[in-house]
Amino acid sequence: MTDTPIRVAVVDDHPVFRLGMGALLDTLAGIECVGEAADASTAVALVARVRPDVVLMDLHLGQGSGIEVTRLLRRDHPSVRVLVVSMLNDDASLVAALRAGARGYLLKGASAADVERGIRGVAGGDLILGGPLADRAGALLGARADAPFPQLTDREREVLELLARGLSNPLIAHRLGLSAKTVRNNVSVILVKLHLGSRAEAIALARDHGLGAPSPAEAPATPVPDRSA
Repeated sequence: MTDTPIRVAVVDDHPVFRLGMGALLDTLAGIECVGEAADASTAVALVARVRPDVVLMDLHLGQGSGIEVTRLLRRDHPSVRVLVVSMLNDDASLVAALRAGARGYLLKGASAADVERGIRGVAGGDLILGGPLADRAGALLGARADAPFPQLTDREREVLELLARGLSNPLIAHRLGLSAKTVRNNVSVILVKLHLGSRAEAIALARDHGLGAPSPAEAPATPVPDRSA
């Protein structure tokens, strides 16, 4: 047993959310807020300076991506645990966050008790998923042999999923924390592997196989013309 508090940093581009989360953390016994950041570069510098035990990470950080920050923290500070707290309730965001190294995923709107359990859980080495996310993550991260297009890598399947939702390359890049060039390359590889001639054919085929259905929290996406692939 130790009396050392769990040291938590909050990364979110909304000042009201940071303020509210900081106030909540101050009420939790054995948990200490050691810093806040509003963007990706500040978050990386903050973690390097204060070395928190847990980072509460939003996925949208203005021009930056919480997915990419999570990936960097996992690489440079493997002892730091990332607990995503996001409005995004779609499968692609959940899977991308976990593959980047997040140890938990809560939706904004989670109760104070859920946030406390999440912080204590990931600090202790557990994988924490809020509400219905647990069942979905198990299915999504399970065996991929039965998934459509087994010839695609996990990353290529994520890109195809977002293509099928009508997202443009820049939006896919932002969502997955990738460069636009990487997304273009992924789209080109997808077309080659699936023997398709165009982006529109890839979208149609993906939807025929059940990809691209919006989650309950998302409005259906309208296809966006994209000439970059």
